Amino acid sequence: MSRKPRGRPVNGWIILDKPLGLTSTQCVGKVRRLTDAAKAGHGGTLDPLASGILPIALGEATKTVAYVMGSGKTYRFTVRWGIATATDDAEGEVTATSDIRPDRAAILAMLPGFEGEILQKPPAYSALKIDGRRAYDLARAHSQGRGEAPDLAPRPIRIDRLALADMPDTDHAVFEVDCGKGAYVRALARDFGQALGTCGHVVALRRTRVGRFDESRAFSLDSLAELCQKDAAHAYLLPVETALDDIPALVVTGPQADRLRHGQPIRIALAGPGLPPEGELLVKADGKAVGLAERIADEVRPLRLFNL
Repeated sequence: MSRKPRGRPVNGWIILDKPLGLTSTQCVGKVRRLTDAAKAGHGGTLDPLASGILPIALGEATKTVAYVMGSGKTYRFTVRWGIATATDDAEGEVTATSDIRPDRAAILAMLPGFEGEILQKPPAYSALKIDGRRAYDLARAHSQGRGEAPDLAPRPIRIDRLALADMPDTDHAVFEVDCGKGAYVRALARDFGQALGTCGHVVALRRTRVGRFDESRAFSLDSLAELCQKDAAHAYLLPVETALDDIPALVVTGPQADRLRHGQPIRIALAGPGLPPEGELLVKADGKAVGLAERIADEVRPLRLFNL
């Protein structure tokens, strides 16, 4: 006897303004309980000490999480100069100190060296795996005298924009960064300190954008709870295809959509207005998203379909 699925078939995206102190997984659990959704996931981890944009996928939107994970992100973060920590944030134990405090001119001269395609060594306390084990587990074990410290190789990342936003005092500087997938803000703070002849760590971190999702679309947990009590789903739920805005769309007929839903390819005309380029497509019919498909010449093959 099959088990009855838990929750309702809620499909779409909720853009949560994650509070401090909660993990991304805890936030997903809270949103899932509030909405009574049968399935949920998130589009990019935020540490408990970070706040800001956490896109949460419900139901069929979980099929588009990879597109959000790979999109660009914007962060605003504060670096504390003169102190290095094991975790590169305020949670870790102090590992080094320095009396040097960089001035505005030195910071501005340093920033261009971190823009574009650069190599970045991930923090030891990260979720990356080494021989099947998380780096942060290995780092914690090493701090307790068990095993060696994880040695993570530098990886290529992309920094699209980097700006000094504020200098509230000599000990702190506030930055904004637009970056691609895989960039660690904590590692930036660590490397900024080294480049300026001192040391540093992150004391405040907020994500203000993930792809096309920004603060203008975000809800707090409290406001979301209030809306859910009123069953005002339309106020917080974005369509599944919102995460696919950058993918060319192809509008098909009802019968063509049915063929794709049954795993069968369809043929399209190679002339006329609105012909999308070859490659991955978002297929729509009757104003609704059907799924993702691939166009090769005049043939469109289904890749991942939505049950909406």
